[in-house]
Amino acid sequence: MKELPTRPHLGHLKKQAKDLLSACRRFDAPALARMRAALPAAANLDDAAIAAMDLRLHDAQSCVARDYGFRSWSLLKDYVDAKTASADSAQALRRRWMAWTFGAGYHPAKPSLAARILDEHPQLIAGDTALACAVGDVASVRQRVSVDIEWARTRGDAAAMSPLQCACFSGLIGLPAFAQGIRACAGLLLAAGADVADPMIDPAFPDEPLSVLYAAAGRNHDAGLTRLLLQAGADPNDNESLYHATEVEDVECVRLLLEAGARVTGTNALFRSLDFEHPRTTRLLLAHGGDPNEPGPLGSPLTHAIRRRRSAEVVRILLDAGADPSCCNAIGMSAYRLALRMGLTEVAELLRERGARIQNDDASAAFAVGEAFIGACARADRAAAFAILARNPGLIDAMSAEQLHVLPALAAEGCDDAVRIMVEAGWPITIRGGDIRGSALNHAVFRGNSELARFLLAHGATYDERHAYNDNVYGTLSFASTAQANPDGDWLGCAKALIESGAPIPDAHYVFVEEVAEYFAELRAAADG
Repeated sequence: MKELPTRPHLGHLKKQAKDLLSACRRFDAPALARMRAALPAAANLDDAAIAAMDLRLHDAQSCVARDYGFRSWSLLKDYVDAKTASADSAQALRRRWMAWTFGAGYHPAKPSLAARILDEHPQLIAGDTALACAVGDVASVRQRVSVDIEWARTRGDAAAMSPLQCACFSGLIGLPAFAQGIRACAGLLLAAGADVADPMIDPAFPDEPLSVLYAAAGRNHDAGLTRLLLQAGADPNDNESLYHATEVEDVECVRLLLEAGARVTGTNALFRSLDFEHPRTTRLLLAHGGDPNEPGPLGSPLTHAIRRRRSAEVVRILLDAGADPSCCNAIGMSAYRLALRMGLTEVAELLRERGARIQNDDASAAFAVGEAFIGACARADRAAAFAILARNPGLIDAMSAEQLHVLPALAAEGCDDAVRIMVEAGWPITIRGGDIRGSALNHAVFRGNSELARFLLAHGATYDERHAYNDNVYGTLSFASTAQANPDGDWLGCAKALIESGAPIPDAHYVFVEEVAEYFAELRAAADG
């Protein structure tokens, strides 16, 4: 691993990335070897294959970051910014460290950065025993408890976190070097009488207090800490812990919460588990009282699973638990029809085998042809889709608004090939739908999918398409990039695709992830002459 200079400079690192990209485009063997070693997508490829990858600047930046031991360019940039801040203000560096350790608002913790900065600047938390809990400094915490047991029972407020909150909300627990110590600190605090019902107030969301159990089970997904809190009397029915515990594949926190009496029905936890391909979690929730026919805002768990394009395995789990194969979603569409519409032929056949009523949503032949066309598109069967279209000129124009909403719904679920076929067939590109009631372009940008965004823009999509939060695609890019809706999103690529399509430079009131903000700032400076 390469070593950064004592005073790293972001401009120099950017130049390294640009030079690396230029070298790759010249088929320079050492440069291509660096890409092969650093980029997962280039691993095991020969030089010719890497050179043919249409490498972009963000690929070179990712490679430079990994050369210096960072998983991404954004982490490297954050680190360099912090080093710059430390030269100017110790308080500024401490604020950054706190945000990286605990997260802030929609921004998750960045424990690898927090650990690196703490290693270089241990004085950041010197004398602060509450923060000693966040880093697992057992000796300091034990000594403080021995002389001041009331300190362990301190409750947090909007201005400061309690010792127990510091331990439970610390993202550093995700790093092996810190995990055991943080759990031990939490154990010392609980043994001294720390209040497991003490809620943390996030200044970004003052009306939504968060429990320490949520921090352990739903945010940090740490089974050891979750077990400690439950044994100390933490309430598993805090309306957050179980819901968020389902978001990771590991089921241990979910299991602990359920065994402690967490309710499934009425918490949306089953629906949340179906947002992911987590069959073990879904099975566990159903075994502990989850209702496979629980009514939800958009239908039952079965139709929710199909809408999220879950596998036949997950659908089978629901059916085995008693889900009604003939159920309908909120607009009256059968699960069977929805499965076909989402391109899930295996799921549709499974429903038929389980006795699903094959609902005729519309008796007209035109509707049936439209559904067959939608199904072919959703399966990414280009030949079948265009054959149907050739036999039925004007088919898309005759479709109902409800049928047309399938385009943004598939864009939201990452069905890029289906979206391309639909758009090339002449589908109205601005139709809105999906969770954010946005256009296909809004959904592509929300996912950080620059290639699909570029395709849609080339086929008539525009930056000013709206979504449910009454903003345009720049608003989508702002939220998704800063909240890291997709940690691997190509936010800069999306920004460049919008500008290159003719979109104006966005208003300065938008907040973007740093690399995007810098790009727009450079454009503004150039425009101002």
